[in-house]
Amino acid sequence: MAKKFFIACCLLLATFFLNAQPFANEINAFKKQDSISFPSKNAILFIGSSSFTKWTDVQKYFPDYTIINRGFGGSSLPDVIRYEKVIIFPYKPKQIVIYCGENDLAFSDTVTVQTVFERFKTLFSDIRNKWPKIPVAFVSIKPSPSRWHLKSKIEEANNLISQFLKKNKKTSFIDVYHKMLNPNGTPLPEIFLEDKLHMNAKGYAIWKKEIEPYLLKSKK
Repeated sequence: MAKKFFIACCLLLATFFLNAQPFANEINAFKKQDSISFPSKNAILFIGSSSFTKWTDVQKYFPDYTIINRGFGGSSLPDVIRYEKVIIFPYKPKQIVIYCGENDLAFSDTVTVQTVFERFKTLFSDIRNKWPKIPVAFVSIKPSPSRWHLKSKIEEANNLISQFLKKNKKTSFIDVYHKMLNPNGTPLPEIFLEDKLHMNAKGYAIWKKEIEPYLLKSKK
């Protein structure tokens, strides 16, 4: 009896600590979704933060490709790394597309560009160690009007990641940053929602145009 009680307590504690983890609801939702209908092999896996999360109709933008969207809003690179065994490694994608790093810079002044770069390299290394030959693409950190004070950091982080990827095979750096700017170098206001952080359909139309040429050509 005592043994059963002990096991029951352990299970309750395990459940408590799992739900106490950051983004527990989002991650549990992905698990439930997979339990109902597990994604097909050889899809293109999108991972990262809210710019992917809010792209709820991303499949409609890329009808010739099978997309798995595992972005979760508010996440930074350490969060993606923390849950890589849930949102990356269970699948067998033919390509991985990443959008993350913007929140890292925005959440704390103590997070430097170099910190973001090192975090990205950790995620990239984890993916490469698991799948040495799967192509990896990084979508540049976007120029959000509400975070325009981070302009120099964003540009430096994009540059570091771009140069790093050039030195590695089967990689792509997708520059959406410059396509989201006015001729005077400021963010296009009409492509963002009222929060001046997330994009509307016009913003995602730009992303579609810039991302699609980098997606693997094989069809569904």
